[in-house]
Amino acid sequence: MNLPFHHDAHQKTFENARFLKKVLTPAEEILWKELRGRRFKGHKFRRQHPIKSFIADFYCHASQLILEIDGGYHNSETSRKYDEDRTKELNVLGIRVIRFSNDQVSNHLGKVLDEIGRNLIPDPSPMRRRE
Repeated sequence: MNLPFHHDAHQKTFENARFLKKVLTPAEEILWKELRGRRFKGHKFRRQHPIKSFIADFYCHASQLILEIDGGYHNSETSRKYDEDRTKELNVLGIRVIRFSNDQVSNHLGKVLDEIGRNLIPDPSPMRRRE
């Protein structure tokens, strides 16, 4: 796969991502239990993955898919505008972004997983490769 992995993320972004890996929210913990170790449909997900100046909550490189889990602070006008601009910038890189609320993950996990599954690109090779 010849797609950029971090899209020239800065060292500070990597440092911030390392910190965030230690402090998952309860909703992120719930989803991570389903995604880690290729548990979900055999796809490799990473958590707190740096891409450019951003940190994706969860990222599947093979499907060029980011999963964002949003808390209540994402409801402010400033946060919504930032999230919208960030998504547009990531879309330009060919990366799709799906957003879920903490409530959706905590109370409707099956529906969240169904939506994620619909957005994964099937791996064309029978053997998994390291990403």
